Amino acid sequence: MREQDILAHVDHTLLKATATWEEIQKICEESMEYQTASICIPACYIRRIHEKYQNRVNICTVVGFPLGYSVTQSKIAEVRKALEDGVNEIDMVINISDAKNHDFTKIEEEIFLLKKEVGNKILKVIIETCYLTEEEKIALCKAVTNAGADFIKTSTGFGTGGATIEDIKLFKKHIGPRVKIKAAGGIRSVEDMEMFLEEGCERLGTSSAIALLKGNRAKDY
Repeated sequence: MREQDILAHVDHTLLKATATWEEIQKICEESMEYQTASICIPACYIRRIHEKYQNRVNICTVVGFPLGYSVTQSKIAEVRKALEDGVNEIDMVINISDAKNHDFTKIEEEIFLLKKEVGNKILKVIIETCYLTEEEKIALCKAVTNAGADFIKTSTGFGTGGATIEDIKLFKKHIGPRVKIKAAGGIRSVEDMEMFLEEGCERLGTSSAIALLKGNRAKDY
């Protein structure tokens, strides 16, 4: 698989608590140079990025991150502020406690409300697969589909595990035809990226894609 074919699907990510403006600028510059799908960054940097780079980078941020249990109105407020500051894509975390309580109707309603706020911009829904049973994952595939979200996403990268090929295959069986898949967490090699893309993922969330590919250019990735 060609390097650019991989990078075009990468949300170039920096979400660590200690992220500095210097580090944020670096991933913006890398995203422009290597033409990644987006940058995924803390919400506190959205306006600053938008003012400096305008539409030269596609800005994605996270909401209810990383634990998901903030109340719906808080998540709505986060979305509204992010949109005001210039974001194009939102990756929201579901309330995982609601999933463990099997209150999937409540989760679906929350996703619906956030998608209503996002409108024609992209909403990705992080379900944090490492904490879920297969039954819960299937129920969440249905909730994400019914609520009209654009993507289902495996992981925050802050949980006890990341994306697995088994979960991607499960998603494909149970999401609706308009829902895309984002794999995130634990993507540590070019082979991992190729595997997830070949299995049908539209996006990959990783902080290391460019570094990995730069190290493999001799192999024509």
